[in-house]
Amino acid sequence: MVFSYKSDLVLKVNTILIVLAISSKVTGYKNTSLTMEPIYWCKFEVFGKVQGVFFRKYTEKQANILGVRGWCKNTKDGTVKGELEGPLGPLNEMKHWLQTEGSPCSKIEKVIFSQTIESDSYRFNGFVIRD
Repeated sequence: MVFSYKSDLVLKVNTILIVLAISSKVTGYKNTSLTMEPIYWCKFEVFGKVQGVFFRKYTEKQANILGVRGWCKNTKDGTVKGELEGPLGPLNEMKHWLQTEGSPCSKIEKVIFSQTIESDSYRFNGFVIRD
């Protein structure tokens, strides 16, 4: 079978696009240039037994699994607060996780979220724990 230069190039481009699509699913990164979803942002504060129970570490892990960006930190008042940003689906999954799961030894009493606002672009490169 003989391929022309153009058909061989099309085949290579299609292969690259497939590899990019698969790698974005494997890494959990859900907002690639191939699928530009709107980005949403909100603040949060979690009340209860959320310090000394690895709450921030589990929050960072869950955010990375969902592809949500932002940060969290302990406060002097014994809460954990932070910011979240990402596509609406993963952002809502993260909000639900903060309200219902947290770390295994945490006891979540309540979570307050700011209004969820659509954003033009990402502010954060990933999810981090701040001091």
